[in-house]
Amino acid sequence: MIALVPIAAAVFLASGLAIAYVIGGAAVLAFFATDNSRYLAILPQQIFSRIDVFALMAMPLFILAGELMNRGGVTSALINLSMALVGRLRGGLGHVNILTSVFFAGISGSAVADAAALSNTLVPEMRKRGYALTYASAVTAASSIIGPIVPPSIILIFYGALMGTSVTALFLAGIVPGLVLAASLILLNAFFAARQDHPKVEKQDMPPILQTLSRSLPALSLPVIILGGIVFGWMTPTEAAAVAVFAALGAGWFYGGLSWPSMLDGLKRTAMLSGSIFIIICAVSALGHLGALERVPEAISHGVNALGLGPVGYMLIMNVIFLVAGMVLDIPVALALLVPLLAPVALEQGVNDVHLGIILCFNLCIGLVSPPMGGCLMVVSAVTGVNYWRLARAVLPFVLVQIAVLMLLIEVPAISLALPRAFGLAGGG
Repeated sequence: MIALVPIAAAVFLASGLAIAYVIGGAAVLAFFATDNSRYLAILPQQIFSRIDVFALMAMPLFILAGELMNRGGVTSALINLSMALVGRLRGGLGHVNILTSVFFAGISGSAVADAAALSNTLVPEMRKRGYALTYASAVTAASSIIGPIVPPSIILIFYGALMGTSVTALFLAGIVPGLVLAASLILLNAFFAARQDHPKVEKQDMPPILQTLSRSLPALSLPVIILGGIVFGWMTPTEAAAVAVFAALGAGWFYGGLSWPSMLDGLKRTAMLSGSIFIIICAVSALGHLGALERVPEAISHGVNALGLGPVGYMLIMNVIFLVAGMVLDIPVALALLVPLLAPVALEQGVNDVHLGIILCFNLCIGLVSPPMGGCLMVVSAVTGVNYWRLARAVLPFVLVQIAVLMLLIEVPAISLALPRAFGLAGGG
């Protein structure tokens, strides 16, 4: 009987039904298939308890702040700042692309928004200055995943709500891994620049650094407001998100790119994204409730103990599972499906919960630039017109570097935990 559930889920998915309804429908069928239908009566309570989490209130506010900043004209200011800092180096526009993604990460926290914005603005400029279109598109896609790692990050908020982990600690823990990833991508871009003789930005085309920096300050204020307010205890993450919305409005007014129609579009987009995430949480909570009834996490834990896997061995196997899941599932879906089942076993083996959150979220972000369902690859391909599979081949060296950084983070937890521990937020695990 239970074998019919994945078949039904596949049929639902093939019919074009939204993934949240596929998961929810399959979960209800699984209750009947496992003779647990009597527990369906308390399912609404389980669903509401899963979404009645204070930390989740920050998510739609951060999404709105990112939408307003994206529409407010900050992209050109960030590109000019990056140009002033690294444009004179060999392969300068590639470095500019990556550095802009770092700045953009502190504003939107969205890889897809980063990929779309830079595909529209920086890729045409790179093409005009002699870069291959495929390479320019690959750099844009690869660097975009810095967005969900550096705070403010929607997926870190989501993970924190799922596992009851401090969002503040997760935000702090994401800073150094994001910068390590950016530095690694810059080194790879420098290698390709030397090998393929990429051009420099001419001195006369460089923006004046002091003027550019002063104009970029409103755009750079958002991450300072968020992290400063949270870390020093002035604001909770939810309160910081609300303040960030007002800062985004101010920046949009300063740059002159925010209008009433664009604000309305931002509100609509925020409602759509927030609604889609919350409905996924509701659907997966049904599946998680069934997993708890069937003692699935305990079964996984017993299996791990029977195999004699230590913390490192289990972490490696779990990361392979997450890498594969990230290639075919949206990040919120993969987190909601897999984290409640697999993360508790890692925590039982002594893995720090903050470190685990950074590892798993970093892992799933790699899926955004990995075929067959890489979300950032699809966006960049659609905007630039590069064939999807050509782009997937071009981005492969960058993906290998990202996986190498992931392995480094697994091996050296201090990279993630140094900042949270300095503020007394990550414990001693």
